[in-house]
Amino acid sequence: MSIVEKLRSHRDLTDEELLTLICTDEYDSGLRRAADEVRRSVYGTDVYLRGLIEFTNYCKNDCFYCGIRRSSRSSQRYRMSKEEILGCCRQGAELGYRTFVLQGGEDPYYTDDLMCDIISEIRSLYPENAVTLSIGEKSYDTYRRFFECGANRYLLRHETADETHYGKLHPAEMSAERRKQCLFELKEIGYQTGAGFMVGSPFQTPANIVSDLRFMQSVSPDMIGIGPFIPAKGTPFESFPAGSVELTLRLISIIRLMFPYALIPSTTALGTLSPQGRELGLKAGANVVMPNLSPVEYRDKYSIYDNKICTGEESAQCKTCLEQRVKSAGYTIVDSVGNVKRN
Repeated sequence: MSIVEKLRSHRDLTDEELLTLICTDEYDSGLRRAADEVRRSVYGTDVYLRGLIEFTNYCKNDCFYCGIRRSSRSSQRYRMSKEEILGCCRQGAELGYRTFVLQGGEDPYYTDDLMCDIISEIRSLYPENAVTLSIGEKSYDTYRRFFECGANRYLLRHETADETHYGKLHPAEMSAERRKQCLFELKEIGYQTGAGFMVGSPFQTPANIVSDLRFMQSVSPDMIGIGPFIPAKGTPFESFPAGSVELTLRLISIIRLMFPYALIPSTTALGTLSPQGRELGLKAGANVVMPNLSPVEYRDKYSIYDNKICTGEESAQCKTCLEQRVKSAGYTIVDSVGNVKRN
């Protein structure tokens, strides 16, 4: 049995075998073929849309890699009002989106009461839609309040599971242990929960990636988002090289074989580094794309990394472009809320 066949059959390998797959391109074609076969066995050719609403670029944190970090002097800050957020949802619903993703920095302006008001209104207006949050670390009680108000998915990339590596990417007041604990709390409350990490982040080693895979096995996330690191001007890592598209694609395939049920996005970061990046991500095993519903005047301000694509397109343009790209890759965007399919 080959190493790829073993991963497909057992959904696991030894650390040494995982390192072999991570560190060489020898198995890439077999990996991608197996990953595509597995995603088709679970999800067919369906690709799910997530309407992304980047509603604030203020953040209280100072993560060394992020273009909207607290100390950034180049960011043009903005906050969307409740009415603007609802307007994005209305437009998204008209375009056929069944999931809204509210994403932003950790902005204290959006109190628990304000977020509950926004979430409750979206849930009332669009009862059949999924409401996803991606707004960072909160207390257990806050997560529970948001869930009770109608949020049912939460994305929180852990970025790296290795505590030493985490400390090289974040200021001292941030904790890898707390980040991990948040994911377990979200699962306990009942959210469909998403984890994930950057590929090629500064100081990352292959052993760090194995730690990420092992951590995700312990969490069993419903959604797994990985994307290549892209440097942002004005950050401590602005001169570091971007992560590898090839390694990102390899890891998407490995993750698909380890977590056959997972919802895996083909990210904007992939499309930023490669003209065909999102299509390649789908062929490697991904089954989600996240077009932007934010107003055009805000898009280039949500600059978590440099040269982000699609900042000038209207929402309808984004959707049409992605539909064509997904079709060209051999898959089909479907009008579905796109819940996770566990065995």
